[in-house]
Amino acid sequence: MRKAKIYIPNKSAMQSGLGKTYKWILEYETKDPIKNPLMGWESSLDTYTEIRLEFTSKESAINYAKKLKINYEIIEPKKRKTVKKSYADNFLRE
Repeated sequence: MRKAKIYIPNKSAMQSGLGKTYKWILEYETKDPIKNPLMGWESSLDTYTEIRLEFTSKESAINYAKKLKINYEIIEPKKRKTVKKSYADNFLRE
């Protein structure tokens, strides 16, 4: 039986906004990873690890996994802490 994880990806370091972080991703987990002795890279003969499906909601991803009888794990996104700050605060002395 295949195992997959359902999650929302984090924004990249090169990304200032939150675009492309609202889609839910279903990715299969690697089965029997092989370590390349020359380069040290981890690879697998399992081609399911190359599949990455995007869904608009968590429920649609769960329904897809249930329909195809895929064992899944849901990774809930963590809430970001935002500190609202005025530009003038840079010049105020405490």
